[in-house]
Amino acid sequence: MFSLHVYQERRQRLKALMPEKSLAIVAAAAEVIRNRDAEYPFRQSSDFWYLTGFTEPDAVLVIGPGQPDRLFVRPKHPEQEVWTGRRMGPDHVKPRLGIDQGYPLEALDTELKTLLAEIAWVEYPFGCQKSTAIVDQAIKAKGLRSRRSDLLSHRADLSRHLSQARLIKSRQEIDIMKEAGRISAQGHIAAMQACEPGMTEDQLASVVEHQFRMDGSPSIAYQTIVGGGDNACILHYIDRTDRLRSGDLVLIDAGCEVLGYAGDITRTFPVNGSFTNAQAELYDLVLSAQSEAIAQMVVGKSIKLFHETAVRRLTEGLIELNIIEGPLELALEDKRYLPYYMHGTGHFLGLDVHDVGAYEHEGQPVELAEGMVITCEPGLYISQSSDAPARYRGIGIRIEDDVCITGRGPEVLTAKVPKERAEIEALMRG
Repeated sequence: MFSLHVYQERRQRLKALMPEKSLAIVAAAAEVIRNRDAEYPFRQSSDFWYLTGFTEPDAVLVIGPGQPDRLFVRPKHPEQEVWTGRRMGPDHVKPRLGIDQGYPLEALDTELKTLLAEIAWVEYPFGCQKSTAIVDQAIKAKGLRSRRSDLLSHRADLSRHLSQARLIKSRQEIDIMKEAGRISAQGHIAAMQACEPGMTEDQLASVVEHQFRMDGSPSIAYQTIVGGGDNACILHYIDRTDRLRSGDLVLIDAGCEVLGYAGDITRTFPVNGSFTNAQAELYDLVLSAQSEAIAQMVVGKSIKLFHETAVRRLTEGLIELNIIEGPLELALEDKRYLPYYMHGTGHFLGLDVHDVGAYEHEGQPVELAEGMVITCEPGLYISQSSDAPARYRGIGIRIEDDVCITGRGPEVLTAKVPKERAEIEALMRG
């Protein structure tokens, strides 16, 4: 966990960007019922976590320029705590979290009535339903719909500031993401070592996730994807019910969380440990596309450039393998690669696996900046139903790594897991 000073600085920087007489409201995540009286595993809201480091549900952070920071939390309740675990309670907010004032949750409505009467702007993440509901309820309870219609129009999306702050990672955040990358890599290595024909996709997924836990990660960053054979051509395949067959490739897209920060790795390898000639041709093409794309992930270059680089290399290779027709420039113009490569080559990574941050500014692609962390994940997906030559059908390949943009060039945070064919085959032989 970060020091209290880190969270205090984040809140101060946020308040410095807010207009005078404004108030920001950020809600924690709520527990979600899975079935009857059982909940899904709780995961804190990323924005709320970024500003507080507080892990309990239902809390509300209220901050503003010239205002003390306020946190509304569940009160202590010894009887309930026996069943569901210890609560911090409002009295411990300041010493444990460094937040100026702690209140019980039931005081939120009363306090907001007073605070809203003194402000001109209210800010909250527009994408957060809970924050939106709190603001709407507070305005309604204060009777401001008729007397203060100006406040209704003076709402601002706090995400415009939070997203920019979260986009550029500090050195400490990058160190944590390196650890998430390391543990994620160990999960993929374990899967390569354990894989054998006849296993189910779900069994192989359990190997990955078990290794995450054994290495110190408390949770996965997203639902683990394991697709063998033609299932690898389904981008977000999560059924995981089929058995792995000798002669097929298996694609694993999996990452763990460390202190809320995600790792995100994809590797594709042969179920029996040996690539066929057709698999090798396509695999080497995807790997070369990734290598060329990563080389373009440099401070000051357009964020579109590494995707365009990957697309060009993949298109060139598809022509060489007689999967699509050339010439190259016409194939690019007509997007003839789309049946086989239909997604972007990367996304921001951080507290969310598809992290916050704008890819365009005023209609133009943003430039890569030091401290961004972005995935690089080209792929090819040639399904059994495609028009490609028969030898390539049923092959899905994606190779994904997490890349930190630095002044020294791109730094791959997930380099520990092999991706050269010879290295993969050697690892699987033991």
